[in-house]
Amino acid sequence: MGKAEENKKTKRDSLLNTAFELFTSQGLSNTSISDIALRAGVAKGTFYLYFKDKYDIRNHIIARKSEQFFNNAYADLQRSGITDYTESILFLTDHILDALCENKPLLAFIHKDLSWGVFRSALENVRTEEQVPFQQLFLQHCKDCGVEVEEPEVMLFFLVELIGSTAYSSIIHGDPIPPEELKKHLHKLIPGIIKTYTQDSAQ
Repeated sequence: MGKAEENKKTKRDSLLNTAFELFTSQGLSNTSISDIALRAGVAKGTFYLYFKDKYDIRNHIIARKSEQFFNNAYADLQRSGITDYTESILFLTDHILDALCENKPLLAFIHKDLSWGVFRSALENVRTEEQVPFQQLFLQHCKDCGVEVEEPEVMLFFLVELIGSTAYSSIIHGDPIPPEELKKHLHKLIPGIIKTYTQDSAQ
């Protein structure tokens, strides 16, 4: 990467990090593009070289943060030695819930977008340069485990909706149950979803 490209990446990263800090501390509606540019130490016009408006940078943040913790979860799964497919999905679920517990500002920021429609749109329409797309990792993991997924997008829809819809209330409010209890219930429900949409390709 040349010096010019490094400079562009530095400015873009600074805008993303600054926007995230401001959005999580004072809210999207109370944050202006001028606020972001000033805090990031760049001219307001520079903002528009990278993003259309503050909703565009919000979508980039959602895509980046989401893929970061999915990729981190997948990397830890690779190191865990788990080979059973269902156990691996439960491992990823626990890892993601733990990551959200440790970063409640992130959860508060993205919880309205933890639904499949918005989540898929963010990941498909806002590509990050440094991360492998989560859907690609998911499909590769299925192959690595020798599992054929019927309608993988549908299965992901149910998993994302289930985890996303329960995580916010449980982690932020402990309602109706705290996260550790939520994990136990998810461990009961998720295998049924997996069984519905998968079969051993060796069979």
